[in-house]
Amino acid sequence: PAAESLQRRRSSAHGPTPAAAARPRTSSSSGPNKETSGDVNTHTEFRSERNPLMEIVHVYTKLRSEFGRECLFSDRPAELLVDVPPDPSLALQFIQKTHRDQAVQACRDMSEHQVNTERFESDSCGINHVEGGWPKDVNPQEMEQTIRFRKKVEKDESYINSILQLGSAMEHCIRQNNAVDIYQEYFEDEEEVEESQEPPSAKTINVFRDPNELKRTVTGLSWHPDGGRKLAAAYSCLEFQKTSRETSLDSYIWDVENPNRPEMTLKPASPLVCLDYNPKDSHTLVGGCYNGQIAYWDTRRGSQPVEVSSVEHSHRDPVYKIIWLQSKTGTDAFSASTDGQVLWWDVRRLSEPTECLVLDPSREGHLDRALGGVSLEFESTMPTKFMVGTEQGVVMSCNRKAKTPAEKIVCTYDGHHGPVYALQRNPFFPKNFLTVGDWTARIWSEDIKESSIMWTRYQMSYLTDACWSPVRPAVFFTVKMDGVLDIWDILFKQNDPTLSLKVCDEALYSLRLQDNGRLVACGSQQGGATLLEICSGLSTLQKNEKSLLAAMFERETKREKILEARQRELRLKERSRSEQSREEDTGRDDGDDPPDQLISRAETDFYSVVETETRRRRDREEQNVCEEKEVKDEDASGTEPSQ
Repeated sequence: PAAESLQRRRSSAHGPTPAAAARPRTSSSSGPNKETSGDVNTHTEFRSERNPLMEIVHVYTKLRSEFGRECLFSDRPAELLVDVPPDPSLALQFIQKTHRDQAVQACRDMSEHQVNTERFESDSCGINHVEGGWPKDVNPQEMEQTIRFRKKVEKDESYINSILQLGSAMEHCIRQNNAVDIYQEYFEDEEEVEESQEPPSAKTINVFRDPNELKRTVTGLSWHPDGGRKLAAAYSCLEFQKTSRETSLDSYIWDVENPNRPEMTLKPASPLVCLDYNPKDSHTLVGGCYNGQIAYWDTRRGSQPVEVSSVEHSHRDPVYKIIWLQSKTGTDAFSASTDGQVLWWDVRRLSEPTECLVLDPSREGHLDRALGGVSLEFESTMPTKFMVGTEQGVVMSCNRKAKTPAEKIVCTYDGHHGPVYALQRNPFFPKNFLTVGDWTARIWSEDIKESSIMWTRYQMSYLTDACWSPVRPAVFFTVKMDGVLDIWDILFKQNDPTLSLKVCDEALYSLRLQDNGRLVACGSQQGGATLLEICSGLSTLQKNEKSLLAAMFERETKREKILEARQRELRLKERSRSEQSREEDTGRDDGDDPPDQLISRAETDFYSVVETETRRRRDREEQNVCEEKEVKDEDASGTEPSQ
């Protein structure tokens, strides 16, 4: 069809008549051949008759070929187009699918993941209220003026009324700072009617991690002496030539309630291997460094050490243990190192040690033959005695007040195949002490030098540290290289630990118990200090525990004494027999017997030996024959009733 342009006019309801309003108009925009052209432009114009000045025109343009084929609809009956009959030969080629049972779960697939959320970091803030607000005519430094002004103000009625009004508001603000402890025990002071037989357990309270990128081993731990609110940790790398230049030298003091950041940083000149709080002054610490120096801190003076020992008068190897001594001034300490020396120090003057002991087992004072010290033990009830555990597996008992250096080493205890990493006396029975070396923990008595009175079975992992419980005499703790903390109650069972707890995946190197015996801190290889709380059954003194343990120690000591006496008797017999045979040999050598007599004597001895051996074999054969006859008689008597 030809192109068509339609123009329409629309007017309002009050406009002219429809005949006058609509005036069609056609126009062509196609080519010369109107029948074959596919391009059609359709224009639609809308004009308003109400307002002749306003004219709105919409033009829509589209190709005629895009309109599509015109649809033609008609009604006709159904007809059959194709009829395909069945073919029986195709049924023979049909293969039936194998049946298979498939379970379908009508739910969405889920997976379980463990995610550690970011821990909440909190800051402790406080306000220090100081005295002030005095009038200009009152000098706050003069006691009389301040007292006179206070009395004057306290008599004023307005002051009394304001105090009464502000008191309730102030009390309300103060109470807002108090939090309710949901774990508070209201009746902990009352005696228990029945002992609770709860299973032994321990739970992790906090983990204090090394804040540095290059992690170091926690080689030493020490609890704050006033209530154990703080924990001091020494960090160092003990692997030979594994320390890089970027490794931090700092050690830290942690608040047990805030594991996010350390409360204080200790900055030694060399990494700390061990450290110890002063039991008489909670603000002072002493530490042993990797380069052999001794450092002394006063926490009120900052992070830098107050005193450091001189290099030329210090140890030549790392200081593995340092302990405060019981003294009037509270400033004495002594240290042990693998260089074979035990040095005594006064922290007020660390320029040189006050005393020195060389751990030479021959008691001659030769440093080249000295044994390296790894652990120390000092009991305040025995101020002159101390013990040293060496890296050769020997424990040395020493007396500081001996007259000569040779008499300072009293005796030695040898029982470990490796370094004695831990050494501690039982706080209730000081004559008995605990040692850890190689794969066992051993309990010794001072009276028995040959062997320990009790020991654990050999463990699968190396033991690195141990300590007694300060409240239960029969309980001690050990840590191992596989990250396991073992708690032993030797009154309960001796072969296996009462509780084994996997603390972490890396090795544990240090262990320290709080004075109340409830909290235990374990230091790991990757710089984590884990704080655990022990159940009340393992941290509360049991009924008759002291007497039972004393009887056990006494029984085991007597048994070892009997065995030691028997062993000594056998050694004396062997020695006398060897001396007698040696004398007989020398007597024969010194004799002037002729050769004929010597030959006849040798023949006589030979035939006597042969005769003795023949008689012994004959007796054995007769005994075997008698036993066979007895067995046959028993078999015959057993089979007669059945026949």
